[in-house]
Amino acid sequence: MAALKENSGESFMRLFRYISKDNEGSQKISMTTPVLMTMEEGKNRMSFVVPKDIVTKGVPKPKSPEVEIETFPAGRYASYRFSRSWNQNRAKEAEMKLREWAKTQKLKVTGTALLAGYDPPFTPKPMRRNEILLRIVD
Repeated sequence: MAALKENSGESFMRLFRYISKDNEGSQKISMTTPVLMTMEEGKNRMSFVVPKDIVTKGVPKPKSPEVEIETFPAGRYASYRFSRSWNQNRAKEAEMKLREWAKTQKLKVTGTALLAGYDPPFTPKPMRRNEILLRIVD
């Protein structure tokens, strides 16, 4: 998974430059969905999943020190889907609803919520698909 150390106004563009050959070997990497974001106070991160064929060959090292490669552990997740564009308030509201639902289902969740965005920015807001994901403890 390619991830930014810290989120900023340019976070998406830094990741885009990485997959558009701003990496060792100037390798083009296909864009994947969802784009994943964590929203911890003062430490937001944006990530995307590197395609399996690239992982098999070896993930190229980023040229930018602002982008890092990390392994994201597999797991089971509960999700809550919502539309429109996302913001901190919408994401927090969706997370609250998901946590309440998980509690009613007697599911134990752990960790920071992930925000998954599936659509490009030119998708009309009412048609955008977003999800909040919470890792389920087995």
